[in-house]
Amino acid sequence: MPIRGKMRKPYLIACLIFLTLSCTEEQNNVRRFGQVIKVKPEKLEYYKELHAHPWPCVLERIKEANIRNYSIFLQDTLLFAYFEYVGDDFEADMKKIAADTCTQRWWKETDPCQESLDPTGKSWWLNMTEVFHTSGHD
Repeated sequence: MPIRGKMRKPYLIACLIFLTLSCTEEQNNVRRFGQVIKVKPEKLEYYKELHAHPWPCVLERIKEANIRNYSIFLQDTLLFAYFEYVGDDFEADMKKIAADTCTQRWWKETDPCQESLDPTGKSWWLNMTEVFHTSGHD
């Protein structure tokens, strides 16, 4: 059934937005990241409380750094993070996050709740290797 009358304009706008977002994501060559870290059992409730009410300045910095679809999952004492990077210079964007004073204050709250699993000690959250993604399996 064709869209007519007052519904047509909002419908067309919604379609254009959807197409724009879809094309933008494909053009940016999205990089997917999976990371893992341990949460200290005695700090778990505080960590969950912090993330139930994230600071707006931290969320804004994440967005400005071209990170999308950022999620953190909990299983026992393991935290699994997933995010997509849609920018052109990952290292530069991560340096901007690290230099941000609000993010530094946030990390002062969250870091004592965590324990790195990186045996080399080179990174806080341990990056994982992607072994499967549905793209290309259609």
